[in-house]
Amino acid sequence: MNWSGGVLDSAKAERVTRWIGESELVANLSWGLVDTVVLHVRSPVGDVIVKTAGPGNHHIGREIAAHRGATEPLVAVGRTSRMLHAEGALNLLILEYQTGVLAQGSGLELSADIHRQAGAMLRLMHSAAPAPGGEDYVRSILDRASRWLATEHRIEPELVRRSAEILESASARPVRLVPTHGDWHTRNWLIDKGFVKAIDFGRFAYRAASSDLTRLAVKEWRGRPDLEHAFLDGYGDDPRDPELWRLELLGEAIGTAAWAHQVKDDEFEAQGHRQLGEALALF
Repeated sequence: MNWSGGVLDSAKAERVTRWIGESELVANLSWGLVDTVVLHVRSPVGDVIVKTAGPGNHHIGREIAAHRGATEPLVAVGRTSRMLHAEGALNLLILEYQTGVLAQGSGLELSADIHRQAGAMLRLMHSAAPAPGGEDYVRSILDRASRWLATEHRIEPELVRRSAEILESASARPVRLVPTHGDWHTRNWLIDKGFVKAIDFGRFAYRAASSDLTRLAVKEWRGRPDLEHAFLDGYGDDPRDPELWRLELLGEAIGTAAWAHQVKDDEFEAQGHRQLGEALALF
């Protein structure tokens, strides 16, 4: 049995020891829905976060990519952690430990100031160098949503038919791509002495800036236009194009309903079905 109590296999546990010395497991912070493992570890270099996953999991690779450039504006102002070590072949990385409590469930997740800070932080990340290849962005949304519809889910047949018709008839066009977090909402914000910090870049990719607003729009901002206004005030403007926005919401809803069903998260699946009805109403 290694220092992780068997949470990590011997190769990963040994690699962590080689990087940061003899370590002690403080807490297993994993969500448990997928095979991503998140450990709070105490080591000779201080407290750190160790993240890893199985070979078929792409989230660790995305997080490593994010921390190799896109997160630098946030690191510079103390709003996210630095990556200390990474090994893509092992799907393993080590990050600085950030103090604070999750915004979600803290009682502050519906604070206008928290959303204003989060908007300003997101703008820092989005302001990094854009990426080429935006010609295929809309097509990727349509194709991904169609693939989700072809998997196992419990979406009503009529909603599947309507969604498929929209996806098949939508037109692709060039879109400016920026570095995006991919899961930007209160579950991935820490609050530390009134300041917001960002965690979990496992869905990092170059997308339209508006894509980082989809999860807030269907959850925290529902019935709270004041939070939306505060966020956009921090961000500096509204990056949403109406035609692209409704396609992003539709794709997000389909993916949420199907993925949540497949991992047996009934509450999240119900949210996905609600999102889908609201997204279809926009067309």
